[in-house]
Amino acid sequence: MANVIKTVVSTGATSGLGFEAIKQLLAQSQSYHFILGTRDLQRAEKDFGDLSYDRQKHSLTFLPLQLSDLRTVKTFATQTLEKLGSSKIDLLLLNAAINKPADEPGVNGSKWCETYVVNSLSQHYLTHLLRERVTGRVVVTSSGAMQGVSGPARVELLDKELTANSGADSIRTYENTKFTQLLTTHWWRRELQGQAQVVAVSPGFIPGTALTRDAIEKLGKGIFPEAIMKSAKSVPEGAQSILAAYTRQDLPEDQRQIFLTSWGEWWATEVLEVSLDTALQDKWSASLAQIEREEVVE
Repeated sequence: MANVIKTVVSTGATSGLGFEAIKQLLAQSQSYHFILGTRDLQRAEKDFGDLSYDRQKHSLTFLPLQLSDLRTVKTFATQTLEKLGSSKIDLLLLNAAINKPADEPGVNGSKWCETYVVNSLSQHYLTHLLRERVTGRVVVTSSGAMQGVSGPARVELLDKELTANSGADSIRTYENTKFTQLLTTHWWRRELQGQAQVVAVSPGFIPGTALTRDAIEKLGKGIFPEAIMKSAKSVPEGAQSILAAYTRQDLPEDQRQIFLTSWGEWWATEVLEVSLDTALQDKWSASLAQIEREEVVE
């Protein structure tokens, strides 16, 4: 019997953990069609072209995507839907992330800092645009850093700190955006119930990624406590954690337990408590029309 081809659409998959995750899928006997958004088409084509994999079994399509510019997100979604034809999306992998302070004007006049737009808003917007085709699983690469938003006092600061030119440092913006990203993940879990499964996952602390190297370079080696440094994982291990969020079938009975840790446990609701407020989830999960109106996406 012929192997049914599965379709994967992904952000942040042409470097770092995302590249490694796709590389590992290319080594499987399962056939995949990958549609990957990238800022650098030539580099993506070369890097994947240098890999050894069964080109009769797998196919890759690279499309331009700059997540800081929601206009390119809309174009990417339109092109993705054209490539899909009548096919559905088995895995929507939202993996992209940056780590920058909120010390510049918003891109294209956005009121938000670039880190929020890339890490949270743009990928939430992309899910809106592709939602009718997602029938498998949505996997959101999250981070334990979201625990930095640990209570009402921090929640109240989100609007201010995520605004462009707020002056919030890169640690603060990263924690904040990983928290708002988790809020939208909860929201999509509710919205797509019965249609697709939605899971957040932490790949763990990965010193080998550009994201971590940039943080250490900007803020110093002492930014990460010794205990975290000792728990460091390799890029292949981090990618395995991300893919586990796609393959694991033991989703908890409590559907609010959507966060899979890098050591393979589903975080209890007590750990996720601050993010379980549905009103807060709704606030940070703007509608398609609201995003396009406020971000002036035409």
